[in-house]
Amino acid sequence: MSINPTFFHKKLIFWYLQNGRSLPWRTTTNPYFVWLSEIMLQQTRVAQGLPYYNKFITSFPTIQDLAKAEEDEILKMWQGLGYYSRARNLHFTAKYISNELGGIFPSSYAELIKLKGIGDYTASAIASICFDETTAVVDGNVYRVLARFFGISTPINSSKGIREFKNLAQELIDSDQPGTYNQAIMEFGARYCVPQNPNCKACIFNDKCVAYAKNKISIYPVKLKKNAVKKRYFNYIVVLSEDQKTIVQKRTGKGIWQNLFEFPLIETTIEVDDAQLKQLQEFKEMSSAWNIRSLLLYNKEMIRHKLSHQHLHTRFWIAEAIQLPEDRIDMNEKMIPITEVNAYAVPVLIENFISDFSVFKI
Repeated sequence: MSINPTFFHKKLIFWYLQNGRSLPWRTTTNPYFVWLSEIMLQQTRVAQGLPYYNKFITSFPTIQDLAKAEEDEILKMWQGLGYYSRARNLHFTAKYISNELGGIFPSSYAELIKLKGIGDYTASAIASICFDETTAVVDGNVYRVLARFFGISTPINSSKGIREFKNLAQELIDSDQPGTYNQAIMEFGARYCVPQNPNCKACIFNDKCVAYAKNKISIYPVKLKKNAVKKRYFNYIVVLSEDQKTIVQKRTGKGIWQNLFEFPLIETTIEVDDAQLKQLQEFKEMSSAWNIRSLLLYNKEMIRHKLSHQHLHTRFWIAEAIQLPEDRIDMNEKMIPITEVNAYAVPVLIENFISDFSVFKI
């Protein structure tokens, strides 16, 4: 289907100017604030991300302030947003811009996309909104709007689809006001051309939309099937000593929750009960090192925590111990008073347990 780009972007911008939400990052062209908002809103709804945005710009009003912060402080403030690699990359790039670029944000797509944690979408958003560069954004909202309007069946998560939608988006953008256009199409997808049950009868494009004409709204956009979800079984050992101390450890490596804290973990290939857990060599070593004298299951019903490509089946085990010996604590472990648990950045799975377990409410 051919369409006049001017018709498309003019109609869309007119709708946006009448209906766009008033959001703090839309009142500025400061690239630091726009960058911060775009990173936070990846995989995150505006309603959830807005309080975090306000908290960050209050604590770190400049990119230099963010660069000077400790990673643990940033991860703690990010707690609950998920996808923590975003926070680590945010900190890395803030330090790079502050220390290597004199605190000056790159002003072009070509330079922005070189920065860690900034891909095509974020580079396009910053370049267009802050520097008026005619470079189109393509995110989940844009994919949905374009796929439905033009009836495009190419999978959006294929190499061909990524190129096709980017080229189409570039053809449609308003070169006179690229930033406004990009925000308009994202807003339209987020609030009007929504994934489920959009109000197509009242849509500004319903007389041109291929998916609506063919009654195939639910089909678009097309995606290739994902790989099977991996099941993992987590057993957290929550050690409580007689002198009111516990143990937390920092996750290392490139897996989930890098550099966040958690309780000592024993991962198994299947669900285990207390007798099976006690027979594992890993638990025997913990028990011996930390003088564990009893083990009690906290949650009889398995907690299922869903991540993008894996589901965590989790149990928390309360391990009472005599006074913890400091010389039996590994490098990545910390022996801390139970009253200090809330000071550490943890995954939401751990945060929910801490909030629920009465011992940590002292």
